[in-house]
Amino acid sequence: MQYANQIKAFLKHHYRHFNAAALVDAAEGYRKFISDGGHMFLAMAGAMSSAELGLSLAEMIRQGKIHAISCTGANLEEDVYNLVAHDHYVRIPNWRDLTPEDEHELLSRHLNRVTDTCIPEEEAIRRIEGAILEEWTGADQRGERYFPHEFFYRILLSGKLEQHYQIDPRDSWLMAAAERNLPMFVPGWEDSTNGNIYASHCITGAVKNVHTVRSGIEYMMSLAAWYTEQATRQPVGFFQIGGGIAGDFPICVVPMLRQDLARDDTPLWRFFCQISDSTTSYGSYSGAVPNEKITWEKLAIDTPKYMIESDATIVAPLIFAYVLAD
Repeated sequence: MQYANQIKAFLKHHYRHFNAAALVDAAEGYRKFISDGGHMFLAMAGAMSSAELGLSLAEMIRQGKIHAISCTGANLEEDVYNLVAHDHYVRIPNWRDLTPEDEHELLSRHLNRVTDTCIPEEEAIRRIEGAILEEWTGADQRGERYFPHEFFYRILLSGKLEQHYQIDPRDSWLMAAAERNLPMFVPGWEDSTNGNIYASHCITGAVKNVHTVRSGIEYMMSLAAWYTEQATRQPVGFFQIGGGIAGDFPICVVPMLRQDLARDDTPLWRFFCQISDSTTSYGSYSGAVPNEKITWEKLAIDTPKYMIESDATIVAPLIFAYVLAD
C-alpha cells in the first residue's frame, strides 16, 4: 500500500488514548504476532465487501498477513458483485432520511440497499447467477461437490467474468484469496442471496442433488482439520470484524476439538482482536468482552486480547495499513 508508512506514522502520533490507543495497540500486536511466526485467521461479518474493504484486505492476503478467512455468504458474493457491477451501484448519501416510499422507489428500480449503497439486481446479482449456475449444474451432472467459496474461486480463476470487470481486480479480496487458494469457511451460506438462488434451482430441478454445494457441518469438519494441522506448526490468531456467525462459528472449533473430541493437547487461539460497535451489555454476545471466552476454552489467560469499540469500516483499513507498513 502506497501510503501505509504515512498512515502508521500518523496513527502512532495522534492515536494515544481510548479507542484510538486500542487500535494502535491491536495493530502493534498484530505485527508482532505475524513477525514472531504466527498465522492470522480473519472472521468477517457485516457488509464489509459492500464497504469495499477489498481495497486494503486484498493486499493483506497477497502479502501473507492473513492465512484463512471465515465470512458470511453476503461478504463472499458482494465482493464479486462489486467487481462486475461497480459502475452501476447507486450511492444514497441521505440514507438516514429515506421514507418507506423512497425505499419502495428503489425497489422499483431493482436496487437492493445496503446502508448507503445499492446493489443493482441485473448487473450484479443476475450476472453472477448466470455464471455460478453453470458451475452448479456442471458439478451436479458430474457428481462433484464443492464448498460455496470453491464455486466462486472456479468462476474467478476461469476468467469468464473478466469482460465485465469494472474495478481493478487487484482490489477484489476474493480474487486475491482465489489466486492463493486461501482456506475459507462460510458458515450459514444458505441465508445469502446466492444461497437463496441455489435453493430456488434445487426446487425447480435445475440442480438435482441438493448436496452439490457442501454444507456448514462439512465446513466445521474442514476447519477442524485445518486448525489441527496449523496449530501444531505455529500459533494461530483470531482477528474478528463484527459479531454473529462469521466469528462465532470458527472460534468454537477449539473447544470442539478439546472437549467434544477430547483432543486436550489442541492449542488455544494465541491472539484475539475484535472490532465491534456492539455495546457490551447483558445478553449482547457480539459485545462480550474477550475474557468471557476463557470460560469457553477458546482463549487462554495469557492470550493477547484487544477490543476496539468502533466502526469497522473506519478501523479495519487503518489497522491493515499499519500492518502492511515497513
